[in-house]
Amino acid sequence: MQPDITWTEVAVRLLLTLVAGAIIGTNRGEHRSPAGLRTTILVCLTASASMILGNLLIGTSGRAPNSFVTMDVMRLPLGILTGMGFIGAGAILHQGSMALGVTTAATLWFTTLMGFCFGAGEHGLGTSLLGLGVFVLWCLEWIEVRWKRPQQATLIVMISREGPSREEITHAAHRKSRRSRAASKSGDSPGPRPLIGSCACVVPKALPQLV
Repeated sequence: MQPDITWTEVAVRLLLTLVAGAIIGTNRGEHRSPAGLRTTILVCLTASASMILGNLLIGTSGRAPNSFVTMDVMRLPLGILTGMGFIGAGAILHQGSMALGVTTAATLWFTTLMGFCFGAGEHGLGTSLLGLGVFVLWCLEWIEVRWKRPQQATLIVMISREGPSREEITHAAHRKSRRSRAASKSGDSPGPRPLIGSCACVVPKALPQLV
């Protein structure tokens, strides 16, 4: 970090931060995550501005001879990095045994660090992080979606009193699942991924309109 910077250098740092935040935010916007394009850009700009402010105030660091107060300008970026942990936690949603938004939370924290790099004038490191972020969010996603992993699900079926029994519905669901797995192994058809879950049948007694 340079002790003295010009406003031209400040403008370059903010412009690079804006471009980098927009590139990462585009990926989150495509997935319609809670933290989309604008949120990611604002997070990146906030981190960069904190480092620029610390750079401008670096000449005031230390303690004056007649003062007991020690000024540490790097506490501002540290506080922002800690605060981003709480914002990232708010982006995580729990639905039963599933946790959604973990990638978005990690992306926000990653974007914060990338903003620190551009704000500190470390353009090489910031660009390297941007390249790695693009690789992880786009390239690794293309590989991850092609992994064959079992999925868990719960099927709730409402039937009438004259409808099939619970055993018949469960047997039909398991038979369909076995057919999907057999087709996937034989290579005839990719088919849906096998489901591992439970089947619950509800027989409405006090709801005649559903019968």
